[in-house]
Amino acid sequence: MLHDPSLTKEGNVWWAFGTGEVDKNGIRVLRSEDGRRWGATPVIFPQPLPWWKQYVPNHASNQWAPDVSYYNGRYWVFYSVSSFGSNTSLIGLTSTTSIQSGNWRDDGLVIRSTPANDYNAIDGDLVIDANGEPWLSFGSFWSGIKLTKLDKNTMKPTGTIHSIAARPNVPNNPIEAPNITYRNGYYYLFVSFDHCCRGVDSDYKIAVGRSKNITGPYVDKNGRNMLDGGGTIFDAGNERWIGPGHQDVYDNNVFVRHAYDAENNGIPRLLINDLYWDSNGWPRY
Repeated sequence: MLHDPSLTKEGNVWWAFGTGEVDKNGIRVLRSEDGRRWGATPVIFPQPLPWWKQYVPNHASNQWAPDVSYYNGRYWVFYSVSSFGSNTSLIGLTSTTSIQSGNWRDDGLVIRSTPANDYNAIDGDLVIDANGEPWLSFGSFWSGIKLTKLDKNTMKPTGTIHSIAARPNVPNNPIEAPNITYRNGYYYLFVSFDHCCRGVDSDYKIAVGRSKNITGPYVDKNGRNMLDGGGTIFDAGNERWIGPGHQDVYDNNVFVRHAYDAENNGIPRLLINDLYWDSNGWPRY
């Protein structure tokens, strides 16, 4: 059981990070020797960090949607502090030189949002561009998916916030959970459409587009701009696995997301597949 998963590997050990359990503190961390059998390890942030309240006074006890990446000798985890349905939110950062050690450093605030902003600062995801520079994509509902460049030393934003995907013709703009991966001259943007967190009534689904430039425009297989609601459906689930979403790509060949198990009371499960690429450079299972 894991929601909003992100995947990495340290040595021969797989690690999956996910949203903390409801009404409990922290970020969930699972460990696996083979990528199939997973066991829980201690959460990150067993106690809330005091500075969170400064920006999000009424935040949920659990932290959401962690994204783990290895860059410049450290494992970086971007995480969200918010409350459901609000854009009084923040993305924070913690890091370590070894996940196994459990020694996580508080790297503070990355970006925040308030009701004065037209975006929601949650669902952060690190991408390293073709030149080795770090960027952060983020966003949920409101005006959609954003992208900002990070300083490679501080891992904090350096300025401009770019808009890269939205669904302006769908009520409430249900798009979130961006993930960008670079392969063979293209940046691939995966997003989650529609609604999670309703068990078997969830209608979450994963869409994808691509661009030659990290800041866009991202277009789907039909050439439709993702800022105009474009996005080729990549995974809409099946009879058992309902509402797949909040996806992550590891090393361009492993794809992870959660889905709700129709055969087990709609609980969210961690799903992992090999990721392949067709002759036109589009991803497939």
